Order: sequence, then C-alpha cells, then structure tokens
Amino acid sequence: MKLAEIPKEEYSEYRFEVIFNAYKWDPQVEDKNTVARHVVLMDKNTAGELADLAEKLAQETNLIEEAFINKNKLELAKELGFSKKILKVLGRLKNYNPEENIRLMRFDFHPTETGWAVSEVNSDVPGGFAEASILPQIAKKYFENADNEKNIADILIDELEPKLDKDSTAAFVYATSYADDRQVMQFLSDSFNKKNINTIFAAPDQIVFKNKKAYSILDNDEKRLSALIRFYPLEWLVNLPRRAHWEDYYDTKTPSCNHPVAIFAQSKRLPIVWDKLGVEIPYWKKLLPQTIDPKELKKFDETWIFKPALGRVGEGILIKEAISEKEYKSILKDVQKYPKNWVAQRRFKSKPVQSDDGKSYHLCIGVFTVNGKFAGFYGRISPYALIDSKAEDIPILILKD
Repeated sequence: MKLAEIPKEEYSEYRFEVIFNAYKWDPQVEDKNTVARHVVLMDKNTAGELADLAEKLAQETNLIEEAFINKNKLELAKELGFSKKILKVLGRLKNYNPEENIRLMRFDFHPTETGWAVSEVNSDVPGGFAEASILPQIAKKYFENADNEKNIADILIDELEPKLDKDSTAAFVYATSYADDRQVMQFLSDSFNKKNINTIFAAPDQIVFKNKKAYSILDNDEKRLSALIRFYPLEWLVNLPRRAHWEDYYDTKTPSCNHPVAIFAQSKRLPIVWDKLGVEIPYWKKLLPQTIDPKELKKFDETWIFKPALGRVGEGILIKEAISEKEYKSILKDVQKYPKNWVAQRRFKSKPVQSDDGKSYHLCIGVFTVNGKFAGFYGRISPYALIDSKAEDIPILILKD
C-alpha cells in the first residue's frame, strides 16, 4: 500500500470536480485545504483483510448491543458517559428489532508498527459517504491499473428498499443549519431519488411520532414516513425543545438508519464495561488499544492519550504534539475534574505511509459496514498523528493486479 500523487497539472481540475461532483462543498477548514493531492493505492489482499476485519467487528458490536438490551445489562450504561436524560430513555430500546432497521457503522483503521489498529467505531452518525463513493470514481482516470466500485448509497438503498411502503417518503434528519451536514444528506437524497424513492430534508424536531410511527410536519403538512435516515447525533437530541419529544426516536417502529441502539458503541468508554456483558469479542480486544477509566491510570505519560467519551471527528483528543499548549492544559484539567466523561487509551505508534513524491502522511482508513457486510472505504491523511477535521480526504483505489 502506498500513496500516489495526482498529476500536478491535473490537480486543479480534479479538486474542482471533487467540489462540484462529489458534494465536497467545504474543501477547506480555516486555511487548510482538505482535498488531498494523493490517492491510496491498495492491493487486493489488504483490501480483503480490512473488509473481513470490519465485518467481524460489526458482528461483535451487534452482540454488544444485544447484550445491553436483552441480558438486563442497561445498568452498565451508567459507566458510558451518557447524560441522565439519555440514561432515562434507554429502557425504550427493549423492543429494538435489527431486522426492521439498517445498521450502518464505520470502523477507523490505522497502520501501525505492529499491524492494524482500530481507534474507534463511528457507530451513531458516520460520515464520508460521497468521499468513499465518488472520489475514487473521479481519481481512477489518473491511475489505469486501479479502481473502486463501491457506492455506499446504493448499498443502503438495496438494504432499505424492501422495508419501504410503495410511493412512500424517507426523511433525511440532520442539523439543518450546517452546510457540511447538508452535503452528506444531499448525496444520499440524490441517490435515493435516482431510484424513484421520495425524500425530504428535516430537522429532528420536524418529526413527530404517533403509535410509534414517524410523521413529518414540514409546512404544516403531516405526512407519514417510511424511513428515517438520521445524521443528527443522539447526544444532541436531548437539547431539543421539550415539545420535540426526542425520546420517541428510541422506540419508533419506522425503519431507521441508525436506530438509537447505536449509542452504546458510540461511547469510547465501552471497553470499560465489555467484560461484564457476557459476550465474546476477540477482534475488538485485539484491534482496539487498551482502554481504561482515567481514574485507574496510575501514571500519565506519552504512552497514553485521553479521549472524550462522546467525541467526534478527532476533537478533544490529547496528543501533545498535535494540539496547542493551551488545549493540552485545558484537556488535562477537564479529565481531572470530570473523569467519567473521558477514557485513557494506550497510544499506538502510527506508521506513516510514503508517497511517490517523497512525502509521508499518517493514514486513517474508515471501513463501512451495512447490516454487517462490507460497504466501502473512506480515507483521510494528516501530516501528524491525529486525524481531525483538518485531515485531508483521500480516495482509496484497489490495484487490479
């Protein structure tokens, strides 16, 4: 596996096409360009290995969720860093039926000096769909011996379509004031529309529930929905006005992607309790670095990092050389004051990947699964060992030979 540079004279056209054809409406964070000048060239064996590992992790994650719900383990959720409001509604998950919903996950893999490591699963509202589906199609014209035909939108549609009523409407639920969230939803919606599936965009408080079925109330026109595709984090729902009845998302019978059962694996504190769940999860224990409660850490040094329990996009992770001194001190202070909102995790040694122009980058490969099956790769690179919002999106191509 290596990085290959897009021809310099072609990069400007490539970036333009990414912005307008791959829904990359936010190609820059502050003054940092986030459209990589490279592609990842991966051999078939590595691609197959990562796909297989992700499927095994997805199976184990499903076992974890089932244990919480069906083995009377909800008491353990108190250790996961959830608010009191969330803890109060978890009992509504008891009627969750995986056959009626779509379970979407993205496992983030990193090459290390000792093999592959997983930093987390984006269990609740994973992103990167267009980047995983369209970027490779744009980039492959520069590399004749490589391709990547996975399209996660098509896979989602194939899984969801049998659950939809005829002439029904699917709702894409997201934070409507964020353009970067809209671009994710727009890609999926356009893909659904091409398959003649009606869609609407809605904020979470524009959805109401009657007899556990979801309805939109957009423009004062109540309309029953056949599916909910949510891109609004579960921990944000608790901040909605009381009239929104956000709790109803937890036991709706409307097919959902993702159903709130995803909240258990979204917490980075999950490893603290998984030995008490009564399930075998050898791949999680092999691939995720040692993770403990900060209160159990006898000595903090450079071999450990801190992560927020419900952190996203690499935010709030304490890696000293990758953050400012001010942020470093602020995180340490917060960990000491609110340890139940954090985890301590053994730091793995990320192995930089070399490019053909002599540069090297730290790489994260997000591996999607849909209902337990491999659904595509999402790549990001960074000059330092922290993959955050400033990391560059990079297409992943599979070598044909």
